[in-house]
Amino acid sequence: MTRWVMIADLERCVGCQTCTAACKHTNATSPAVQWRRVLDVEAGSYPAVSRTYVPVGCQHCEDPPCMAVCPSTATRKRADGIVTIDYDICIGCAYCDVACPYQARFKIDAADYAYGAGRQMLHEAEREDPARFGVAQKCTFCADRIDFGLENGVTPGVDPRATPACANACIASALHFGDLDDSSSNVSKLLKEHRHFRMHEEIGTGPGFYYLYAHAGSSPDAEELRQQPAPVTSSRIRSRGVEPWHQKHWDWKAAGNFLTGGAGPGLFAAAAVAAVAVGPSIHLGLLAMALIGIGLLLVVMKIGRPFRAASVLRQPQRSWMAREAWVAMAFFPVALAAVWTGMMVLWLAAAALALLFLFCQGMILREAKGIPAWRAGPIVPLIVATGLTEGAGLFLAACVVMPALAPLARGAAVATVALAAARTLAWIVYRNALARDGAPTRALVVLDDYRPWLLIGGLFVPAVAATAAMLVQAFAAPLFLVAGLAAATAGLGFKFTLITRAGYNQGFALSHTPVRGAGHAGPPVKPGWTPAITTGSLPWSG
Repeated sequence: MTRWVMIADLERCVGCQTCTAACKHTNATSPAVQWRRVLDVEAGSYPAVSRTYVPVGCQHCEDPPCMAVCPSTATRKRADGIVTIDYDICIGCAYCDVACPYQARFKIDAADYAYGAGRQMLHEAEREDPARFGVAQKCTFCADRIDFGLENGVTPGVDPRATPACANACIASALHFGDLDDSSSNVSKLLKEHRHFRMHEEIGTGPGFYYLYAHAGSSPDAEELRQQPAPVTSSRIRSRGVEPWHQKHWDWKAAGNFLTGGAGPGLFAAAAVAAVAVGPSIHLGLLAMALIGIGLLLVVMKIGRPFRAASVLRQPQRSWMAREAWVAMAFFPVALAAVWTGMMVLWLAAAALALLFLFCQGMILREAKGIPAWRAGPIVPLIVATGLTEGAGLFLAACVVMPALAPLARGAAVATVALAAARTLAWIVYRNALARDGAPTRALVVLDDYRPWLLIGGLFVPAVAATAAMLVQAFAAPLFLVAGLAAATAGLGFKFTLITRAGYNQGFALSHTPVRGAGHAGPPVKPGWTPAITTGSLPWSG
């Protein structure tokens, strides 16, 4: 077998950015895109300051999360470990972007020039590739050069003609490329001779990019230093582009799918219960269907290649986005038939599909491994509880304005408050999980800032209003309306905040800083993170 990997020697890299320039020249990337970047990481405080240059890019993982989430099969992994993108079938949903823990994916929707619009240079015009607009793009390890080398009997990583441009251009011999499965290859020898690590290895992606930080026989205390927690204030001097930043591509339109597409299933499930109790409600069923449909329409408006939207159905065996689309394809005809015929079995079947759609939404976020606030396991029950609470709240409001549903108002109020309490419990478990595992500090600040709105507006107000409505009959209708709308609005606000404000990516981290001169390998550096809490009680309130 063959497993192509890249090695960066952190002791040798001088931060000259020649690899970045060589990559851009070879692959004709936009000025806004850098498949190969070099981070400038400064850690510590004066006078004990360390500075490290770290080449980063696609890690060509053994278990690439970008491939797992891709709904169109555009992202694939070759037998030799190289992860590729087929620009002709990518729909530009940017799911791979939020799934990548290495910030190695890029998406631009139009041409971008070094000197701005209308000032296109000749080489930019000649090498512009419209096939890359609106789709994902990333480093390919210069796969065309590798394939050329293999076809012509030259060795990638040894012969420059078959070696990635970044490794060829490195002036300090800090970048190396070769076959990890060949024990006599250059990379295998380097890994035997040096201490090394892989970035974010704890996520389980199996990256194919190794970092050397010391000779195998040096720094006897290095492993002890590795066990030290990453300093909370590390890299405060120079951390821009290193600490987590907010993801760029899932905007309010993507959030809309989780808002209306999450409330719709909860409302349809409530309508199905009402259908069994007092008879089917055509208007309520159609409203729930419309909410889900609006969410899906917003997704189509968001993707870079909307005319390829049908390709979202291509990979249900792996992608939860594809599964969501398939569930939607089943839900709408069954729901429409239920509304049209009034058959209880169809109402219940459609409600089950609606709840499955809601579950898919939770799993879509969980599989976004590049966003720590989304990938936490408890996000799934939290999203499901939020959707059900929103649906119950909207149903309670409907009981006020639709006389046929008025007999169900008290039961709907109890259900709304109970679900709001369940949502609060799910929030506590979720927030504790972030504290236990660690998370980007700014993401935690955003979530904790919204906590009072979720607790007061989403639980306290509905509970008080619903209780008062049952005690004071004269004001029951407006109080039930307040209870239902408050429960629903708080949930919608939470999901909007989660997607558009708390979506900070993984950022970058070093499990070791390299040996410099006669020194020792330094402690880990993970700027912009609140470290995990391993002892004591977990502060669910942040």
